[in-house]
Amino acid sequence: MNLLQHYFPELTAEQLQLYQQLETEFRATNEAINLVSRPDMDNFVERHVLHSLGIAKVVKFAKGSAVLDVGTGGGLPGLPLAIMFPEVQFHLVDSIGKKIRAVQFMAAALGLDNVTAQQTRAEQVRPKYDYVVSRAVARLATFYPWIANRFKPQGAPGSGLYYLKGGDLTEEIAESGLKAKVTNLGDFFSEEFYETKKVVFVAAK
Repeated sequence: MNLLQHYFPELTAEQLQLYQQLETEFRATNEAINLVSRPDMDNFVERHVLHSLGIAKVVKFAKGSAVLDVGTGGGLPGLPLAIMFPEVQFHLVDSIGKKIRAVQFMAAALGLDNVTAQQTRAEQVRPKYDYVVSRAVARLATFYPWIANRFKPQGAPGSGLYYLKGGDLTEEIAESGLKAKVTNLGDFFSEEFYETKKVVFVAAK
């Protein structure tokens, strides 16, 4: 777990313990239902937990705020962020039932009472949120309309979409017509995996 301590020295012993437990639970769940590939499971902390926490290098979610994680799959980036921000409410959604059941199980096993998970599509979610997070579910032009109306009218500071993507995004952002700010995760994390990884921020309108 030294990798997380290295990049996030403010983490408490309890949080580090929860990240370790998350890896254990995820590994067991992954045996039953394939959430991530086996090689990725061997680098789970580096490629999944740390990647999810890349968002925390770009924004500090306000206490008492609400975050929607769209297409969460096995609970990424939602579960790692929920451990990082215990005073923030996270709602994790995915259209695949077995993945959401796995997320609900893991959240309960970790005692994360700031997490709810639901099998639904983003465009069917009714409540409003301060922040939306997601990990490369679709091209920005496709994805943004799903969540465009999910933001609170008076959101918390930095309210908007934080989207984890990789590669050259120039064309994709231009195609979307959105005003986006791109942060390179390679500026924060020195592992080779992060050379092309980015967080795309689109402010809530």
